[in-house]
Amino acid sequence: METYVECMVKRKPNSLLTVLKYVLGAVAVVSFVLGMGSLIAIVITLAAGALAYFVHLNASLEYEYLYVDKQLTVDKILAKTRRKKVDTLDLNQMEILAPVKSWHLDEYKNRQFKTADYSAGVEEKPDRRYCLIYNGEKKIIFQPNEAMVAAIKSIAPRKVFTD
Repeated sequence: METYVECMVKRKPNSLLTVLKYVLGAVAVVSFVLGMGSLIAIVITLAAGALAYFVHLNASLEYEYLYVDKQLTVDKILAKTRRKKVDTLDLNQMEILAPVKSWHLDEYKNRQFKTADYSAGVEEKPDRRYCLIYNGEKKIIFQPNEAMVAAIKSIAPRKVFTD
């Protein structure tokens, strides 16, 4: 029997990127209006417009977690238009899954990990972020729903903690 759980998390908007998006848009419009026909103004308009587009994609970010039969896939959705696969994890190689502030993670605090944050990016009350230690080399912070945690716990009950 195959288990399937899907979860979406919207990343908190980065205020710096939002401001930069509007500033670049304004630069593009102003250089277009003031430079009418000038080669330098056309180059500035195109460059500012392209930069504003790419900043816009990264300013509105969502993560989709997909759990299917012992495999967790993380996709990044840029501005609700583009999807990019970020990570695929075989949960047979998971060492532990616990809430970010759990005492079960104490033995991993002094170890060096490559860290990836696929959560909303802010600490909420209550904090629903989880930390997954993967294959002894990666620390992944994400925000699964209760159904996903239960599905992962069903395949590795001694490695998943919900305290």
